[in-house]
Amino acid sequence: MRADATRFALEAVRSAPTLLEAMHRGPRLDQAAVADAASGPSGETSAVTLLRGAIDDPADQLTAAIATLALGSVATETSARTLARLLDDGAAHLQDHLVWALGRGPLVDSALPRLTGFIAGGGFVGMLAQRTLQHWSGRQPDAVRSALEAALSRCPDPAGRATLVETLGLVSGAATNRGLRRVAADEDEAPAARAAAVVALGDRGRLPGRPAATPDEAPRPTLQPANPADDAAATRQVLTSLAAGTGPLASVATIALDDLFDLAVVDRSHRSHRSHPGELGHPSGRSRWTARGPGARGDGGLTVAQLFLHADVDGDLLHAGQGDTGGIATLLVQLGDALLEAQPAVRRVLTISRSRPTQGLGDLTSVDEPGHHYLSIPLWGPNVPAAQAWPLRIATGRGLRRLLRAAGDVDVLHLRMGDVATMVSAEVAAETGLPIVFTLAPDPNALVASRDAAGILTRANFGATDTVEHLLFRERLLRELQTRSAHLVLFPRPTLDHDMSALMDLDIDAEADRVSVVAEGVSMAAIDAAGVTDGSGRSPAARALAELDDLLAQLPLERRGLPLAISVGRLTGVKGMVTLVDAWANERNLRARCNLLVVGGDVQAPTNDEQQQLAAIDALLPLDTAASHGLLLPGHRPNATVATWLRAVREGRPGGAASGGVYVSASLKEEFGIAILEAMATGLVVVAPASGGPATYVTEGVTGILADTGSRDRLGEAISAALELALAPGADERAAAAQSMVRDRFGIETMATALAEVYHQVATHRAARRESTEAAS
Repeated sequence: MRADATRFALEAVRSAPTLLEAMHRGPRLDQAAVADAASGPSGETSAVTLLRGAIDDPADQLTAAIATLALGSVATETSARTLARLLDDGAAHLQDHLVWALGRGPLVDSALPRLTGFIAGGGFVGMLAQRTLQHWSGRQPDAVRSALEAALSRCPDPAGRATLVETLGLVSGAATNRGLRRVAADEDEAPAARAAAVVALGDRGRLPGRPAATPDEAPRPTLQPANPADDAAATRQVLTSLAAGTGPLASVATIALDDLFDLAVVDRSHRSHRSHPGELGHPSGRSRWTARGPGARGDGGLTVAQLFLHADVDGDLLHAGQGDTGGIATLLVQLGDALLEAQPAVRRVLTISRSRPTQGLGDLTSVDEPGHHYLSIPLWGPNVPAAQAWPLRIATGRGLRRLLRAAGDVDVLHLRMGDVATMVSAEVAAETGLPIVFTLAPDPNALVASRDAAGILTRANFGATDTVEHLLFRERLLRELQTRSAHLVLFPRPTLDHDMSALMDLDIDAEADRVSVVAEGVSMAAIDAAGVTDGSGRSPAARALAELDDLLAQLPLERRGLPLAISVGRLTGVKGMVTLVDAWANERNLRARCNLLVVGGDVQAPTNDEQQQLAAIDALLPLDTAASHGLLLPGHRPNATVATWLRAVREGRPGGAASGGVYVSASLKEEFGIAILEAMATGLVVVAPASGGPATYVTEGVTGILADTGSRDRLGEAISAALELALAPGADERAAAAQSMVRDRFGIETMATALAEVYHQVATHRAARRESTEAAS
């Protein structure tokens, strides 16, 4: 047997005309290798030999990575041992793929020390190693448990210990429970490791009823029950004892007790987990807990859950522009409200984001009632950017399961972004049969294609970029989501059919029954409210204008009569704020024509990503003297404040800024561009990326300028052209046309109506499928 299927599929990957097409052909190589290996020993040997040859080729790192995954798909003892040897001896750029591929096959004892080491080290490869050991523990829990306990015995790092304990919590068996109780009760153990043990204990079983306790009874932990029947009681005692304490660990233990008893707390004090006798959260207090479950929803509409983990989402959008709390947070808040008014009817919207353990799960008091509910997944440790959040896989999954149990019936889960939260949410949805609606955007595929076309990313250097950005993993994740989702939502693009075929391998015509094109929307009510002042100076808009006036007062007198160029967004590389400052600061004529106002980021306590952006801006123009040169960096502001400032940029401020300002989006990519639409809704002329969604609604030379935002010079030219357009004859008419266009085509209500129809279609199909299954049985 010559393994012809593997040979042909491998050659197809090697000869693909683009990097992205090679990535699209990878799954067919997986299938070919599996088929050849199933044909007999000689077929398996030939397939493994062919794949090993491709893996060893340093000139084609992309094919090597794809072949590594195919070797994992073979899933035999021979292929698994081959991967384990490569993990010891292979190239560094294949490390992630080798760990990932090992999880597709049987356990290999020799790989366990390396994998537990990766877990202790954290990061993306640590997450992959966790997934592999979780897969292996299903059949060989004792071997995996022993390896993790051995790793714990030699790991001094608190963060590493916490991740190892978290992984231990995935392994079945009473022996695991005993180990977790030891860690949870050990006062000398690192707090993060104890928290990981507590969370795992709460997630390992569901017990009927609430533990009985009196104010005078403080249960003492029992770490080693006399017999297996007492195992659950021992766990209950450890958690109850810890919950009686104070601080974050008590909050974690209180939530773990919720999980253990499959209950949800229904008291507002749960938000802070205050631990006072007789109050909720204190195990010796009177119980005010109630069970949630299927059937909590009454008649009159659907329940839709939407999730963005990497933001602090609140109904007032107080954290907009801070960290990863960008346009997606604004969208979810405004869309959730609009869905409740849409037809077909949506009864509840559950918007899920992150929180700290001390902040709890959000307000569960009325979660079964109609309305827009903000729920939280408590995560231990500092907030991390989305790109670095892959190690949150286990915590996110546990938190989402907890919230779905507490909320009762959920009809549809709407996911966006190809990140860890979406990956985990899809897994949780598959467990329960919850249908997914997925907003499919070509990221990172579009980035791969553009870099390939520019000659920046090649087969020979693919590995170094992939190690940092995980391009192949994310492409496979998007492909899986694309396949598993009940319905796909696409953003409008000028050449949508072509782009989705080339970038996502998606034939829209063939998938027409489960694909909808839905433009994002903005809240015109919020835009309109931005211009309302009551003359007292106490209205939100008046306070926002006063704050802007104070900011403009920092400018030197000679610059206060200039218009403003404003940009609003997160301080992160993809938003292009450094390029914007560079374009403005280094073009003398442009800097002489306007001041620059950059709104976004936490400038007082920046994240690592924000600090890098601020440092890069400081290298262009020292931040301590930036205002004297016309650059204002106030940091993030609530969405309502930003809306008022946008209007003021167009109209001007007496003594502070001239009218005729412009809005600039310097983003390297915008799939649609909520902030751009909000600016157009106030009548501002905009500068926007020429690629992606903005080209579908920005009319070149009329309502804005489309630019190559990756080029400093082209961006500077576009800003100058926008300033001229803002003052050219007919400016008021063009502004009114832009406002009408946004109101008519891109209101949040229009988006909500389109999505409500999608949700009802998906829910109706799910119900019909259930009825058919029940009838057949």
